[in-house]
Amino acid sequence: MEPPRQAQSNGARFPALSDQLEKDLVQVFKLLSDETRLKILLYLVREGELHVSALCERLGQSQPAVSHHLALLRVAGIIEPRRDGKHNFYSVRKDRFHEIIGELFQSMMAEGGQPTVRFDDFVITQDA
Repeated sequence: MEPPRQAQSNGARFPALSDQLEKDLVQVFKLLSDETRLKILLYLVREGELHVSALCERLGQSQPAVSHHLALLRVAGIIEPRRDGKHNFYSVRKDRFHEIIGELFQSMMAEGGQPTVRFDDFVITQDA
């Protein structure tokens, strides 16, 4: 494994990410760039767990279309299914999602500082 590199941009230092974290982030952001998948994730975060038909109603989409999006999110490890009889319920795998985002912030933490992501005047920080 090669050592982390520091990228320079507008005088700010931005640490390089591990290859695996970079791949994980690209996968997550690609998945969530789709409006339906983002809505599914937001519904699951709010509700905790939802049945496929409940997601179909909220999204106004067919069961095959919603199931396709759920399968992509499940394969990526972002959500997990729970079977109850004939019904499938889905929920966010918070451990996996938090792990990826936590690694992102950890890699950007300044020496002894607070985890921060800065894009010009836009700043995201993680509370300790």
